[in-house]
Amino acid sequence: MGQNKKTLRILLPQWQGGNNPNYAFGAELLAHIAPSGKGSQTVEVSVEKDFEKSLEVENGVVGEQVLFEQMKETAKILEEQQPDRVIIFGGDCSMDQVPFDYLNGKYPGKLGVLWLDAHPDVTTPNDWPNVHAMVLGNLLGKGAPRFASKVKNPISTTHVMYAGLIEKDMSDKEEKTVKELNLQFAGPEELKESSQPIIDWIEKNQIEYLAVHFDLDVLSPKDFRSILPAEPYLEKFEPAIGEMTLTQVVRVLKDVSTKAEIVGLGIAEHLPWDAINLRKALLEISIFKD
Repeated sequence: MGQNKKTLRILLPQWQGGNNPNYAFGAELLAHIAPSGKGSQTVEVSVEKDFEKSLEVENGVVGEQVLFEQMKETAKILEEQQPDRVIIFGGDCSMDQVPFDYLNGKYPGKLGVLWLDAHPDVTTPNDWPNVHAMVLGNLLGKGAPRFASKVKNPISTTHVMYAGLIEKDMSDKEEKTVKELNLQFAGPEELKESSQPIIDWIEKNQIEYLAVHFDLDVLSPKDFRSILPAEPYLEKFEPAIGEMTLTQVVRVLKDVSTKAEIVGLGIAEHLPWDAINLRKALLEISIFKD
């Protein structure tokens, strides 16, 4: 697997879907941290970075129009480049909508989506205004109606599986949606020592290719510090907190890659707090202002 395959790296510092400007810098730093690929090209999507300008709520979604513009540019890049494999450095979780839609069109009926996340991302604008919590719903033809309508290749519910989902902390609506869609999931405890639940799903559904959504908040803040709930001096965090370790996630990805080819990897919500806070601090010093 992988011979003569074209891999495209997309730097997509999209922050508006989570309404958190820190995601932009996190994406840019992530692209530097990631190992360089042999011959793979990196393309950056133009992202509006006027962080002082407040985002409008349109059709129940924060920043709808600017998100559509960024998604349109992402789609254009993929259409022109026609890669076989895509790596996305982000950014909030909504960054994966267009690349995963593209990959499902490239590998119809053979692509599975592995959603490594503490949260299900299947809410609607009636529940929450930030589209990063709706992105998987959009890809399934649910979620935010105007975003879902832009998905050309909706993903079958049988071809989606969560890994690391914190079931006990889902809202009643999230739990209802996950059950109604009959989405498969394996929690942190199930995956602690074995990747078998995911391998079983791959084999049962005859999945040949995988697009992996890796939201870094699937990780425990005790194990990995560059995530939202690990913000310094944070006293309370309402959403679910991830429980997996980086070693466990790597093991999962290595195991599943023996059963299906990973053709998509989106790494989302990188928040390197020390770098973010140091950068902000230096901006206050006069010598850096000239």
